[in-house]
Amino acid sequence: MTFEYTPKGVCSRKMIIDVENGKVEGLQVIGGCNGNLQGIAHLVQGMPVDEVIERLDGIKCGSKSSSCPAQLAEALKEYKANN
Repeated sequence: MTFEYTPKGVCSRKMIIDVENGKVEGLQVIGGCNGNLQGIAHLVQGMPVDEVIERLDGIKCGSKSSSCPAQLAEALKEYKANN
């Protein structure tokens, strides 16, 4: 299932996430730090949703209260709550 998430409080503007059988099978991020987010997308590919949440939840970016990785965790929490 592919779903979109609008991150809050970070530079990225949209996350398009593909989850199949409880695993992240694809991630595309619009905006943000392109190289870092491509790296994150490759690292989480094939990873169980719960593991991505556990690893990325609570990460901060500089003085911001969140980060793009933490927003990915939030997106996946929202996905779990709705599916």
